[in-house]
Amino acid sequence: MELNGVKEMVEMDTVDVLVIGAGPTGLALGADLARRGVDALVVERAGALFPGSRGKGIQPRTMEVFDDLGVLDAIRAAGGEYPVGMIWQDGRRTGEHRMFDPADTTDDSPYSTPWMVPQWRTQEILFARLEELGGRVAFGREVVGVEEAGPGVTVEFTSGTPVRARYVVAADGGRSLVRRALGIAMTGETVDPHPMLVADVRISGLDRDNWHVFPPSADTGGFLAICPLAGTEDFQVVAQFPEDTDVDLSLDGVRGTVAARSHLAPEDVTEVRWASDFRPRAALADRFRAGRIFLAGDAAHVHSPAGGQGLNTSVQDAYNLGWKLGAVLGGTAPAALLDTYEAERRPVAAEMLGLSTRVHRGETRRGAATRQLGLGYRGSSLAVETRGELPDDALRAGDRAPDATVGGVRLFDVFRGPHWTLLAVGTDEELQAPAGVRPARVDAYERYGTGVFLVRPDGYVGWAGSTTKTLPEYAAAVGLTSG
Repeated sequence: MELNGVKEMVEMDTVDVLVIGAGPTGLALGADLARRGVDALVVERAGALFPGSRGKGIQPRTMEVFDDLGVLDAIRAAGGEYPVGMIWQDGRRTGEHRMFDPADTTDDSPYSTPWMVPQWRTQEILFARLEELGGRVAFGREVVGVEEAGPGVTVEFTSGTPVRARYVVAADGGRSLVRRALGIAMTGETVDPHPMLVADVRISGLDRDNWHVFPPSADTGGFLAICPLAGTEDFQVVAQFPEDTDVDLSLDGVRGTVAARSHLAPEDVTEVRWASDFRPRAALADRFRAGRIFLAGDAAHVHSPAGGQGLNTSVQDAYNLGWKLGAVLGGTAPAALLDTYEAERRPVAAEMLGLSTRVHRGETRRGAATRQLGLGYRGSSLAVETRGELPDDALRAGDRAPDATVGGVRLFDVFRGPHWTLLAVGTDEELQAPAGVRPARVDAYERYGTGVFLVRPDGYVGWAGSTTKTLPEYAAAVGLTSG
């Protein structure tokens, strides 16, 4: 900067990647970058991690991501299965309600149902993992300026030293300052005009074996749901209000809502630990990238909480982007690889937004689609299928690489880590794995059929063939060199 015609040298920190926002998206990305040896810094506007339970449902596909990131055991220990819904009427239990369609655990999908962990606890686990891997989070860093110039981006804060980064990832939520500064619009709609209360509370006189649902009546104007939060002593209260209601988030306000809509007395709500109000909406950023700046998580897509898709889609944004940033920054992959982030993730986000909205409006149930195991990237430039005449249900390039234990070898154990995997299934084809690629061989397995599969670091099949004849061409395009 210049002062009175004299250039002043401004002290500035430099990193490879600056991640703005220490929610689940930013923390997952920070951990993934840290295990790849990328010099990254996560900054957070607040002075501490988000304190609420908001995104409490972890879908099976995200459980697989957490397995790979090394936090699955902690996530499982911190949470539990969703309880059966119990419908109440006039102080009496009148029937059960299953929130999710049942699903069986199978060899190829070891995590079959959503796992409940309050968002604040998920963030604590990801934060601990990030620090264990050598990553960093700086709190109290509110962004006030973002400028891309030359081969990098300079970010300024209300306090503290500016940061110069080769790439910036905005994971700063649905009201993203970075997205607005870039002039990237969000296209969407109000899913429901009725305001909602979400609060973490302590309640006495209510069992923790059920998700308690109190349907709306003419007097209340909206439903009340009280869900015991697995791994804690808290309940999450969700209540719907008539349009244009100013939701009272105080202890007395929450007590009044609970007492008016249930058989509980106001004093049964002993504490409000966190409370928020919102209007459910769905919105998608017109772009996920502007130059060296990427949008991820709620900064790129905002969901209704129905169906539990928001946090999961967000974490998988980070999982898709992390390995690509690592490959480009490591000098092994062309910068064009980063173009595939928006190409792959924006269609998925659009699909999940539509699903969330349909679940919210009661047009579909929480079933197989909400578990996100069927999502993939078949239309991506990174999905190259060289086999012909495959059956309709065959595993193809672009699909999620399923788990299995074949001949004592568990595939998720082979895939786990920041590397690519070259997997031969039921074939004697010679494997000449490029550098940085782990070779593996198993007997024929029905879910895979036979062939050779190059599995990406994020667990999707990138290339598939009967032989490895065209593999070198694909490997060179994604930055893998011959070993």
